[in-house]
Amino acid sequence: MHTKESNLKLVVAGLLLGILMSAMDNTIVAAAMGTIVSDLGGMDKIVWVTSAYMVMVMAGTPIFGKLSDMYGRKRFYIFGLIVFLIGSALCGTASSITQLSIYRAIQGIGGGALMPIAFTIVFDIFPPQQRGKLTGLFGAVFGISSVIGPLLGAYITEYVNWNWIFYINLPIGVVSFFLIIYFYKESVTHSKQRIDWGGAFTLVAGIICLMFALELGGNEYPWDSAAILGLFGGFAVFLIAFILIEKAAAEPVISFAMFRKRLFATSSILGLFYGSAFIVATVYIPIYVQGVYGGSATNSGLILMPMMIGTVIGSQSGGLLTTRTSFRNIMLLSAVCFVAGIYLLSTLTPDTSRLLLNVFMALTGFGVGFSFSVLSLSSIQHFDMRQRGSATSTSTFLRSLGMTLGITIFGIIQRNHFASKLSTAFGDSAQAASFGDPRSALTPEARAQIPPPVLEKITNSLSSSISYTFLWAIVPAVLTVVFVLLMPKDRLLPQGGQPAAGYERR
Repeated sequence: MHTKESNLKLVVAGLLLGILMSAMDNTIVAAAMGTIVSDLGGMDKIVWVTSAYMVMVMAGTPIFGKLSDMYGRKRFYIFGLIVFLIGSALCGTASSITQLSIYRAIQGIGGGALMPIAFTIVFDIFPPQQRGKLTGLFGAVFGISSVIGPLLGAYITEYVNWNWIFYINLPIGVVSFFLIIYFYKESVTHSKQRIDWGGAFTLVAGIICLMFALELGGNEYPWDSAAILGLFGGFAVFLIAFILIEKAAAEPVISFAMFRKRLFATSSILGLFYGSAFIVATVYIPIYVQGVYGGSATNSGLILMPMMIGTVIGSQSGGLLTTRTSFRNIMLLSAVCFVAGIYLLSTLTPDTSRLLLNVFMALTGFGVGFSFSVLSLSSIQHFDMRQRGSATSTSTFLRSLGMTLGITIFGIIQRNHFASKLSTAFGDSAQAASFGDPRSALTPEARAQIPPPVLEKITNSLSSSISYTFLWAIVPAVLTVVFVLLMPKDRLLPQGGQPAAGYERR
């Protein structure tokens, strides 16, 4: 095999490992949180374990994307990888929830660099006719990670030890590190530019305020409490400051001028809506299976397999179709399948067969799979080397924001509807409250202790709350159709058959 082709494949392998590791980190941890809390204590601080990671990923993504445009991809990908691995090793040694939250923040700093830079490197080193195929592969890995994470987390926690959900990152990351260090060589000269520190600070501060307001509101504090209103107020102040600073900055962290390109604007906003609706399926289908069908945590991870397969097929199909038709045509097929899948999930009842559930999941996964590959290409298409990192990281940031808002808003809807159904079923708020968390009340051990008539009321209430939540998730799903129709009819730009200047032979 030609040396250059061999090196390119090894670079891709290294990037795929980095994406897999960082993308599934949150879901793999979520599956183990019950065991972690029982081991470390600190139930009142559990929210910080997830929030610390998400805050740093969301804040770091656009910043590292911009820095990679300014100083090169390789150094910041390697930096992100090293920081992520250090954070992973520390997380495995945590002896308290507070320590774990701090170490998760360190992990998040690294995670914010890995994914957007990996997608940008692919765009740099491959010619247009190969980018669709490669981004399809990368998108498939991203989709797989959101499904396989809970399964792997449950398995490791049950049969090994929760510490290993973090330690497992180390061998994967080391392989990725050496593959990128030795086989990826940038040949582009990057000029030094002024760093927008004001924009970076206000962005991080604003995201921290928003994340904690959403995480703590309705749980730790009432929505109308001074603490939550103060956090939302802080977010508004920092957001206004960020917009003013970015408009005046010579080299802004997020360039609003990018949104003047219709293809970039619609692609990025589509990512937000896809993320907000798809996260509902990845979170609530396992709860439905565990609570309504009576499966274990591990089995509830296994049942997501049809959605994973659908995601892989959709992502690969989308990547291949980019060389044959417009982005808009591909995404229209994607959006229609996605809306249909979410709608069918909103019809779930305790009598829904597993076969039908598998079909609904496969259709939903197929629909969303296109977005992982096609939107990654369309959002970056009209930018040169100096802006590709920023473009990719901005669209990735919006998808992450959509997932965060989705799980928070739809989580509130599900909890409230479930509580309402329980109160109606039992007529006793105290008894209803005792079953308020389906994941703890409906484990196989707990189900065995519940009288059948009572269990039936609980499962009916849970099923109703989840189908009702999917009904609301149709809103962002339908908005994907609206924004697909607003996309221009652009196609993948043909630019010859040679790799871009971002790669040279070793």
